[in-house]
Amino acid sequence: MAISPKMNHLILYFAAIMTLLVSLSTSDSNSDLVSELLNLQSQSEAGVIHLNDQLVSRFLTSTKTPRSYSILIFFDAHQLHNKPELHLQELRNEFSLVASSFIANNVDNPSSRGKLFFCYLEFKESQSSFALFAVNSLPHIRLVGPDAKSLKDDSVQMEQGDFARMAESMADFVQSRTKLTVGPIQRPPLLSKKQIGLIVVVILIWIPFMAKKIFAGETLLHDRKIWLLGSVFVYFFSVSGAMHNIIRKMPMFLADRNDPNKLVFFYQGSGMQLGAEGFAVGFLYTIVGLLLALMTHGLVRVKSVSIQRWVMIVSLLISFWAVNKVIYLDNWKTGYGVHGFWPSSWN
Repeated sequence: MAISPKMNHLILYFAAIMTLLVSLSTSDSNSDLVSELLNLQSQSEAGVIHLNDQLVSRFLTSTKTPRSYSILIFFDAHQLHNKPELHLQELRNEFSLVASSFIANNVDNPSSRGKLFFCYLEFKESQSSFALFAVNSLPHIRLVGPDAKSLKDDSVQMEQGDFARMAESMADFVQSRTKLTVGPIQRPPLLSKKQIGLIVVVILIWIPFMAKKIFAGETLLHDRKIWLLGSVFVYFFSVSGAMHNIIRKMPMFLADRNDPNKLVFFYQGSGMQLGAEGFAVGFLYTIVGLLLALMTHGLVRVKSVSIQRWVMIVSLLISFWAVNKVIYLDNWKTGYGVHGFWPSSWN
């Protein structure tokens, strides 16, 4: 039985109506979700939405694709905040800076509003969501795009090496993956205006009293003992690698992987130095420096030759022991041997 042309037109018209209704329904659903996300964003600290398993299901797994928005998720675990090598708290703060900067820089940009939301998941509260993303190590940041169906396979992970520049690296990741502009990172000032004003008032009050002390020569800068202690501190700071530890934010020690009840103070391997190692080497070098200062500045004033000889012998023996320990530690860490040799003509 042939279908009449009139019936064909009716079928096509009905199909177009149904397609339009489905499109409008999807659009309305996306609009409702975006409105809900914007409301959660406005109520969240720094604009970072606190997700849980129910919200992940509502905004990601149970929605139809393509969605009209992307979600950037920071995976967190409060029980790991006490591990300084992970830098979770610092990374979370940097993540919040990116979120607040994106919102502030795009507040007047309607094309970016509702296109990207910054969220975080906590492990104890959202273990099911961690399993959906197959997250088994931290730190971890994942971007779920509008077309992502499988949270594990279709989302994009930020590589571990990209965390080096903190907020700037996260902003570059967002811009490269979403084509949205984050804008400059707006870091809060170190001091508020009230704090700066209070400091200025204190300085102005303090200046006359300080001027009187300076002209009378009664300040700490006129005390020889302060200069002596300061010079020893600078020497120790220089030879202990303390600046390296501060820049790299190295911990003083680590827990032993084989036995969590034991602590590791000396790490074998040239690529890493713990804080305890630097302090140990700095202490040994400081002993050598103080003994050298004693022999060159104090011992020469002693009139007894026998005392000079005994003090010099003991100082040299202690210095030899300290330098030997430093060389031993260097050989153990790097695997390279440092040893003396005789000229071939002496053999």
